[in-house]
Amino acid sequence: MRAAKILILDDEPNTQKTLRRALELEGYQSVTAGTIQEAQQAIDKESPDLCLFDVRLPDGDGIELLEKLRKEGVHTPVVMMSGHGSIDEAVKATRLGARDFLEKPIGQDRLLLTIENALQVRRLEEENAELRREALETRGLDDLLGRSTVMQTLKQQIERVAESEGRVLITGENGTGKELIARALHLASGRRNKPFVSLNCAAVPGELIESELFGHEKGSFTGAVKQKLGKFERADGGTLFLDEVGDMPAAMQAKLLRVLQTGEIERVGGQDAIRVDVRVLAATNKELEEEISQGRFREDLYYRLNVVPLRSPALRERKADIPVLIEAFMGEAASRNHRRPLRLQESALAAFASYDYPGNVRELRNLVERVVILAPPDAEVLEAKDVEAFLPGAKKVSSGATYEAGKRLSELVADAERAIVAAAMEAHGGAVADAARALGVERSNFHKKLKALGLK
Repeated sequence: MRAAKILILDDEPNTQKTLRRALELEGYQSVTAGTIQEAQQAIDKESPDLCLFDVRLPDGDGIELLEKLRKEGVHTPVVMMSGHGSIDEAVKATRLGARDFLEKPIGQDRLLLTIENALQVRRLEEENAELRREALETRGLDDLLGRSTVMQTLKQQIERVAESEGRVLITGENGTGKELIARALHLASGRRNKPFVSLNCAAVPGELIESELFGHEKGSFTGAVKQKLGKFERADGGTLFLDEVGDMPAAMQAKLLRVLQTGEIERVGGQDAIRVDVRVLAATNKELEEEISQGRFREDLYYRLNVVPLRSPALRERKADIPVLIEAFMGEAASRNHRRPLRLQESALAAFASYDYPGNVRELRNLVERVVILAPPDAEVLEAKDVEAFLPGAKKVSSGATYEAGKRLSELVADAERAIVAAAMEAHGGAVADAARALGVERSNFHKKLKALGLK
């Protein structure tokens, strides 16, 4: 095992010599620097495992160097040293991430114990980071299938964000896997051994959502025959995922905001504030900025939730992932429905990829299962025609899209536009947001367009 390398930054040669001798007798490697400039060069060149920084130096301040390194993303453990340190300096250094603050003259036993502890903490941090990566690569990435550029970028973002305590707002169309992203964030975080609790805000009646989130006391309302813990208490120490948060009633938004501000909840019918330690992740398929402008969503709650935004891409934006997804879904569907695994010709894969999947990954999964179930019993390899038979037909746009005598060009264009918009609405199941997004139109403008064209 390689001996740890320690950088000694001190402008007194005798101190350098004493520290160096003590460290090397314990089997450590050592590098010395007398100025901040020399220390920066040594950090770049030697990549030390730990740094010992004096506070007062000829060309600056060791605490300022620590702050500069942290801003640059250098997280090497640092122990500060000072012959005339103050409590304020010690507090500042600790807040900046210094492992300890030692006053000179430093006893050898104290020095070695501090270094040993700092290196042990660093090793534990690296092991935890590795475990988080493994968790993401096993469970998290098993669910987040795909090797496309957009998915690789998303996975990298998840890995970075997971290590923090920042709240995350996940946006994206229905069926893109927003909950899978939330679970991956939880599993790659330091909270992975604690509960992951989810609530679909759109699926709970408005009068019950407070009880679902905060719990209730026995007798607090009709039907409350016993005490119930809410989602926040059940998620204590872990993660709470609020799906479709854009559908949360206005009154509940105010109460959620207060919890995010204080970290305390009150059960319905209760009198006592209950402290909870919960990381909140939220998701929505709505354009919350527009919801805010329409007075349907609180702006202050939006900023509380949207500390780190993540976007779940639509399947049409990552069609390169379709073969990987099909392979996984095909195996699942064959096992679940007691069918033999099927192989796909390139033409069959191309047929799958020819469709835009307004229902996204969820629609692809259902389509693959349908193909598996309805394929001929003796089929082993599927061709394009076997897949095309199950693909939803393309919406034909013809009404008013051709020349018609007696109509002006503006009328013909309006007729064609009406047919296109109607077809888009039909293709997306009447979901205005999805149809607008597919056509590249702002949702508010799309509403106006529907009204102007006489469409509902």
